[in-house]
Amino acid sequence: MTAGGFSPRAPWVIVLAGVAAALHVGKLPPAVPALQQAMGIGLVQAGFLLSLVQLGAVLLGLVAGLLADGVGLRRCMLVGLALLTAAGLAGAAARDATDLLVLRAVEGVGFLLTTVPAPSLLRRAVAPAQLTRMLGVWSAYMPFGTALALLAGPLLIGVLGWRGWWVLTAAGTAAMLLWLPLAVPRDVRAPAPAGGAPAAEPWHRRLATTLRAPGPWLAALTFAVYAAQWLAVIGFLPTLYQQSGWGGALGAVLTATVAAVNMVGNIGAGRLLHRGVHARTVLWSGFVAMAVGAWLAFGSATVDAPVLRYGGALLFSTVGGLIPGALFALAPRVAPGEGHIATTVGWMQQWSAIGQMSGPPAVAWVASRVGGWDWTWAVTGAYAAVGLVLAWALQRHGLRR
Repeated sequence: MTAGGFSPRAPWVIVLAGVAAALHVGKLPPAVPALQQAMGIGLVQAGFLLSLVQLGAVLLGLVAGLLADGVGLRRCMLVGLALLTAAGLAGAAARDATDLLVLRAVEGVGFLLTTVPAPSLLRRAVAPAQLTRMLGVWSAYMPFGTALALLAGPLLIGVLGWRGWWVLTAAGTAAMLLWLPLAVPRDVRAPAPAGGAPAAEPWHRRLATTLRAPGPWLAALTFAVYAAQWLAVIGFLPTLYQQSGWGGALGAVLTATVAAVNMVGNIGAGRLLHRGVHARTVLWSGFVAMAVGAWLAFGSATVDAPVLRYGGALLFSTVGGLIPGALFALAPRVAPGEGHIATTVGWMQQWSAIGQMSGPPAVAWVASRVGGWDWTWAVTGAYAAVGLVLAWALQRHGLRR
């Protein structure tokens, strides 16, 4: 064990727990055709199944952060992993769409309780000199888990059926439920100032302190405008590729690849910040690349250049990945104090979910009004412009020195 009782493998165990949780989020899209065939689930029900996890984050992100800071980071992650495992196993025995909807909501809560405490745990598990890089690695948990589910899901569902796929993802979180306690020590109260007795800060005071500080707001809103763009583009890529003649398995692989390359930016952000690059520069690079990439991927100028369009999507996701990587790496500096990091991350997750629920409808509305996807880049470009302003404000007013 290292100082503080953490195993040398603890940082990677924490990251793997996040990946296992992300698999529960990403397991549904490849299973929709099988669910429609087995249970007669309609498109509206499928849409609710897809969105319920994000609805949980919209409603409970801040609550999950307060809970993690209050009851203990390790304990919170273990409860989250247990909920995901139980809901996954119960889902494998679901009789109808109603069962799946209820269990999907439980999975949303489990996902939050698993992922929100992770940055605070990583702060305790790694040396300060390695923290920004490791937080950048952590931010890749979602694209990695999503891409893995999109690529492996269709194959495994073909072999095991959708119920076997549910059991397999539950086995992943069950394994992390057993491994995490071996690598991460029991929760202890943070040390109090010299001469003071350790005491947990009341939740209402943690909430007030967090929401009075500019950093959590600026980071959360920056995350929202990023997430709105990313899910809008990734979500409609299969439709665009189908129209370009790249449907079926090829379209699935192309979309999964675009999601996966987001990890490059996630990890790169931590390395850039570690080397002293300003947060504003990293965030600006991401937003500019997203604006240019969306124009290449959807603009009318590239309508006869499908390879260039795909290159734009790769640029959008790869360099855009700098944004969540930087925001997670900066979480300890935007939080008003050590005991407010998980609450701050919960607030960021909540606004990320708000962005994910608002971006795709905005893009779809514009597409329906103009009769195509040619002006998608204008919607995402507007989000990117707001992101540039927020990144400037975050560098100037939101970071603790």
